[in-house]
Amino acid sequence: MTDGSNEGPRGRSHESRRDKRRALANEHRLIALGDVVDESSGVTRRKRTRKPGRTRRRVIITFVVLVGLLLAVIGGGYLYAQWRFDQIKKIKVVGELPQLTGKPFNILEIGSDSRAGLTGAVAAQTGASTGSVAGQRSDVVKIMHIDPAAGTITILSIPRDTMTTLLANQSLYGKFNRINVNFGSGPSLLAQTITANFGIPITHTIVVSFGGLINAADAIGGVYLDFRYPSHDPYSGLSITHPGCQLVTGFQALAVARSRHFYYNVNGDSVWPGNNTSQSELYNLGWYYDGTSDFGRIDRQNAFLRAMISRAKGLYNPLTINSFLSKIPQGISLDTNFTLTELIELAVKFHGLNPANMLTYTLPVTDAQTPQLGDVLFVEQPQAQQMLVNIFGNQLLTPADPAPNTALQTPLPPVVTSTTTSTTTTLVKHKHKKVPTTTTTINPSQVVPNFDPVPCTP
Repeated sequence: MTDGSNEGPRGRSHESRRDKRRALANEHRLIALGDVVDESSGVTRRKRTRKPGRTRRRVIITFVVLVGLLLAVIGGGYLYAQWRFDQIKKIKVVGELPQLTGKPFNILEIGSDSRAGLTGAVAAQTGASTGSVAGQRSDVVKIMHIDPAAGTITILSIPRDTMTTLLANQSLYGKFNRINVNFGSGPSLLAQTITANFGIPITHTIVVSFGGLINAADAIGGVYLDFRYPSHDPYSGLSITHPGCQLVTGFQALAVARSRHFYYNVNGDSVWPGNNTSQSELYNLGWYYDGTSDFGRIDRQNAFLRAMISRAKGLYNPLTINSFLSKIPQGISLDTNFTLTELIELAVKFHGLNPANMLTYTLPVTDAQTPQLGDVLFVEQPQAQQMLVNIFGNQLLTPADPAPNTALQTPLPPVVTSTTTSTTTTLVKHKHKKVPTTTTTINPSQVVPNFDPVPCTP
């Protein structure tokens, strides 16, 4: 499996010279295409100095599928990118609001727990082969806020157990239920629920299944993550036997993104616990448990996303790029309003974005128990509204059906003003277990527990 570096026999040949001329021509077409986009949007840029063999255009991934399409522009030109774009499954999402030229917009990113298309050991590990998991839920709900004028990308994660006011299926799930049940009726209902409960307008939607994430990670040769300790999750199948910066591929990439029962071994030994091992036995073996569940998983997903961006930006091998593009349609869907032109504009605007500067937040919530649903999460005010105002500003709408509070009442969110004086990375009150929270004025994306993996360079 290639690591993304340039490979081939040494020496000069007619074939290598043709490859170089083809790569240079593709590079010039991308630059020319960027000039056209700039001209149509009224942007004036200094003339570029073209240095054959030295200039490398970098790309930005807004999620798994976007990086592949941008790489297509670099690797094969606009027509090739359009061909690959047409192969991706398109979904009709009702309730999306149109994007205004030059204004911020929001992409709903849904990580589906659908096992469709999985086979062999992966199917067995995820429960697909036994039929134990029916239907689909949204294990991941992220909203990517893109501000073209400011040149920033911010990601808001909504924990899957967050209580919402349902717009449909109340005879099945009641008036209030977890946000992830909405995806069972498709992405339209989930997008509409987010807008109705929180006032966040959705412009585009991307859905990635288990298979889609595995295919994307494998096609780019995996991602590099630094694990501080040996790590294990008996439910997701995560099995990292030694610490350090290492390549994570295939099923293990999915296991990192799914992990919400995360164990780490402070002794650094390789004695692996069984599924029936007690907590006291685990502790005696040096295994510690991250009790933050979905919150810890969100942190690990954000680290995985940053690592994927860094990896994708360094891809120049045409075979690797083509492999990635050929696997994108397997397990990934885009809304029908998404166009290739928009992706190209994003590439031109964000080609130099450092993934370490991408801000990530988790919606402030408090945990509670209900007789019907057991442990759930309720939106915590006024902290939640303060975070939403700081991220989305005057783009926020008045919620038509606000999310419930712990008394199952639905008042409108409080009126707050934007402030950036303090940022809380994880705002969650636990009545049943103590979980530390961290308040900081630096990029909250960089504040993670010392046992969690982080992107690295080998």
